[in-house]
Amino acid sequence: MPTVRRPRTGLRVASRPERRGAARAGGVVADARTYTARLRAMPDQAFLDDLRLAHVLADQADAITMARFKSTDLAVSTKPDMTHVTDADTAVEDAIRSMLGRTRPRDAVHGEEREDSGWGPRRWVIDPIDGTANYVRGVPVWATLIGLMVGEEVVAGVVSAPALSRRWWALKGGGAFTGRTLLQGTAIHTSEVSDLDDAFLSYSSIDGWIESGRGQQFVDLMRDCWRTRAFGDFWSYMLLAEGTVDLAAEPELALHDMAALTVIVTEAGGRFTNLDGRDGPHGPGAIATNGALQDEVVARLATEV
Repeated sequence: MPTVRRPRTGLRVASRPERRGAARAGGVVADARTYTARLRAMPDQAFLDDLRLAHVLADQADAITMARFKSTDLAVSTKPDMTHVTDADTAVEDAIRSMLGRTRPRDAVHGEEREDSGWGPRRWVIDPIDGTANYVRGVPVWATLIGLMVGEEVVAGVVSAPALSRRWWALKGGGAFTGRTLLQGTAIHTSEVSDLDDAFLSYSSIDGWIESGRGQQFVDLMRDCWRTRAFGDFWSYMLLAEGTVDLAAEPELALHDMAALTVIVTEAGGRFTNLDGRDGPHGPGAIATNGALQDEVVARLATEV
């Protein structure tokens, strides 16, 4: 029987005594205290209150999206770019804008469904429902994305996927985490895979790559990876940040699709660039990896072959 190779993830599996120890009474309290201490030690304390606010905004969004998910009277329309928008999308963005207007009246807001508002260096970037097509069809893989930019840099981000009972967040200089609340977070890290033939690739669709003129390059990249799956949307990048997949790429994304994802990926140890290798959520498209694979993947997806 041929030998089946497995990717070298560099992960360590805890022993049974270690797992039992982690579950003992008081363990959760100790974890919360450790996490609180880490928050206080973060170099960008100025943005800690913003991260707390982003979690409150995400809580509000979760309440709206879950109340409308799989609703029989969900109102769905098609935008000029032929993508879906629902009454839940607009309700979430309106609620977030309203709270930001009260709590951060001097900040600008950029969202998917409404016109930009405000001005100045601080800008909140909102995608009320990333994965609206999934939301409309009853697939639970969708999320609200909330990012805060100062100038051209994303300094805080929260991704909340209530139908999956998952949330991820990061603050510049403070690491990336997943958990149910800000004080119940577990640090996440990208993988250590350094060879494409050991790498797990996640994407959204092949059609977009063909339309971008990079279809052959992308198919060749897929063939050279150990495993590929189309998890799609935010999910690809959160799995990357957790070290489950090793690279994710999409040929066409907007700022609201990327802002919150960028800081989570980079604070988890990865890199997030556009298709030309420029760091940040600036487009065109996105290539995100664990860092070790970034330069090779950017080169492989170049328009000239």
